[in-house]
Amino acid sequence: MSEPDDRSEQARLDALEERLARARGTPAKSHTESHYSQANLAWRMVIELVAGLMIGAGIGYGIDTLAGTMPIFLVLFLFLGLAAGVKTMLRSAREVQLKREAEAARQTEGQDGRNGA
Repeated sequence: MSEPDDRSEQARLDALEERLARARGTPAKSHTESHYSQANLAWRMVIELVAGLMIGAGIGYGIDTLAGTMPIFLVLFLFLGLAAGVKTMLRSAREVQLKREAEAARQTEGQDGRNGA
């Protein structure tokens, strides 16, 4: 008998959250969605770093195998791959930062427009 009450209460809370979001002018977004987007960003950066390392190590190993000089190019290209991975990570972080700044500017611009009306 408590299940219908729980469902109706949850429906009322969802409706209230939606009305508040419309009043604020922002889309309703749950906390878990923002948590997942942060996790996706973190995984993207880790994968970019590891990919740079793996590609650098592969190129270095290939050159060492062809040239017969085993550790020299492997180490050299491993460091170059690390540098490329870090550079890609920083570019991704900058891209996300610019996107968030644009969203914040858009929100403040929208609020200024409503206050003046």
